[in-house]
Amino acid sequence: MKITGYRTLRTHRDWGRPVGDVNGFIASGITEVPIVIVETDEGIEGVAVGSDHDIARIFPALEGQDPRGVSGLYDRMLAHVFKAGHNGATFGGIATLDAALWDIKAKALGEPLWRLLGGRDRFVPGYASGLDIALSDDRLADFYAAMAERGFTSGKLKGGRDVETDLRRLRIVQEQLARNTQHPALMLDANESWNLKQAVRYVSAVEAEIDLTWIEEPLRRWDAHGHARLSQSVRAAVATGENLTGLEQFRALFDLGAVDVVQTGAVWGITHFLRLAYAAHARDLPISPVGLTSNPAVSHAAAAVPNHLTAEVQDLGMPFGVRVDEHVDEGGIILGDAPGAGLTVDEQAIGAAVHDGDWLQSAGPHVRPLRAGLSLAAERRAGSSPATHRDA
Repeated sequence: MKITGYRTLRTHRDWGRPVGDVNGFIASGITEVPIVIVETDEGIEGVAVGSDHDIARIFPALEGQDPRGVSGLYDRMLAHVFKAGHNGATFGGIATLDAALWDIKAKALGEPLWRLLGGRDRFVPGYASGLDIALSDDRLADFYAAMAERGFTSGKLKGGRDVETDLRRLRIVQEQLARNTQHPALMLDANESWNLKQAVRYVSAVEAEIDLTWIEEPLRRWDAHGHARLSQSVRAAVATGENLTGLEQFRALFDLGAVDVVQTGAVWGITHFLRLAYAAHARDLPISPVGLTSNPAVSHAAAAVPNHLTAEVQDLGMPFGVRVDEHVDEGGIILGDAPGAGLTVDEQAIGAAVHDGDWLQSAGPHVRPLRAGLSLAAERRAGSSPATHRDA
């Protein structure tokens, strides 16, 4: 079997609600979703959802190769862009091609990917996460009530600007999830908006009233020393790593004992997830993938590693024209038996659809405002109004 080519599509996801974090939000709730399809001379195609950045530059590393040698081809892609570097958005393109190769390999063997990777149980435990910074309290309650109906007992709030606001909203999440357990697990995600002293004060204030399971991305992703000091200063576990693009970028976090829950973005692909999971396992650390809506195939990898803790489930639907052989229930993801990663794409419907949405718009969470780390109270004392949404 040989890789002969690829094609790309762009579809969209309608979240049905504003989505974002402390850095900004998408008011329309519509975001663009790239799809990559890798073609072979035997007609088996690998389908992956993720990033298509730099794929034209990366693909020559794969052309003419046997797609079943996935791990070796992953290293070949890294080597192909070695001089310019694989970090950042280029890592996303590598990851999507990698996920497509895993899809081909499992399809060629007629097995679901989770079983090919060595998974025994098709169930992947998860936690609810509403990307909910822009939701009203009522809509916040509605989202977590719906997730509680699917059996979830843990949830993650986007926050980090005002302690009193976050305490009120954490209690809303807690109340909705309490129908399934007396002690819901509550997480708070600050999306890299604090420095160390802000983080210690903020988390300590929250912990005075609510037991946090973890604090996520409290500091900038490269601040290993700060994360280590924070972990020693608060009760909550420190979770970070989703924006690190390469296994080598975790070295300082591991060496300094700076991370308690190792995270990786699902958009960074399957091979990276597997390698990071084993590196974490060697240090007795759990791993947790972030944003399975960005690359649902990573849920198959999560089912196959010994130290998977819980996975972020942000939505119950799929992008337009995309179907995945899985369903969300019992507080997690139940994977199906379709060969490969279980993704099917209606290319005709996608080609005929008109949509407009982008995570990278000026008001979105991927554009960090200069004053993201200020609390609302501090802004009011400074005589200015809080940062507000700008219509896209």
